Amino acid sequence: MTEATRGTLYVVSTPIGNLGDLSQRARDTLETAGLVLAEDTRHSRALLTHFGIKTSVESYHEHNEARSTPKVIARLDAGLNVAIISDAGTPLLSDPGARLVRAAIDAGIAVVPIPGASAMLSALVGSGLSADRFTFFGFLDRKGTDRKSALAEIVALEHTAVLYEAPGRVASLLAELSEAGAGGRATVVARELTKQYEEFVRGTASELAARFGESPPRGEVVVLMAGAEVAAVTEEVLRERANALRADGLSAREVARVLSIECGASRNVAYRLAHE
Repeated sequence: MTEATRGTLYVVSTPIGNLGDLSQRARDTLETAGLVLAEDTRHSRALLTHFGIKTSVESYHEHNEARSTPKVIARLDAGLNVAIISDAGTPLLSDPGARLVRAAIDAGIAVVPIPGASAMLSALVGSGLSADRFTFFGFLDRKGTDRKSALAEIVALEHTAVLYEAPGRVASLLAELSEAGAGGRATVVARELTKQYEEFVRGTASELAARFGESPPRGEVVVLMAGAEVAAVTEEVLRERANALRADGLSAREVARVLSIECGASRNVAYRLAHE
């Protein structure tokens, strides 16, 4: 079958609370697709009905994705356009869909993202923490060595960490991070994003662990933690690095750029050392 007659897999973001966040492009895609794959068909059917969308809906979740994926790929290959959505937000981010996207790509089927709401990004840009660089951890394992490794990684991280957590477990998560050495780290708990009672609660990890230990947050929650402070690099260390870079043949401009990006040197210091 030619590329033109094969279907397209659309990865469609849906609202995380406020229905006004469903874009016109997302509405048009869901309306014209031959099939919508949804994590919870009852939840998604209510959303589609609200917008007058009558496209057929089938379930696609972690318990059936292995057996459903080949069937969906066959339908795409036969020319059916398919849209995949999650219960809320952007599919694949702590939600099913990665297996299907990978299979579609391997089969040479076009995959088109329809961007929109994301709890992770909404929380990040409203948190006040640095968004220049961040790591998304999703939901951590409930117990075991994988959880311990993830907690250690978060504590050692030098940039913002973003996590999802059930409201009743927020206090214990923050307590564990505090015990692991991040008790004084700037932390934000964002809840009910885009909804009527949207709230950003800010403090240190230990402060918020105590607060939510007494009164757990309600609704959907995103936890964000600032990165560990990076130890200041001395000028002597920067000078040695500059000399090594020059010995490797880098120009003064390139040396200054590396000192600034790699070592965190100020523009003036990087420029001066690069031209010594």
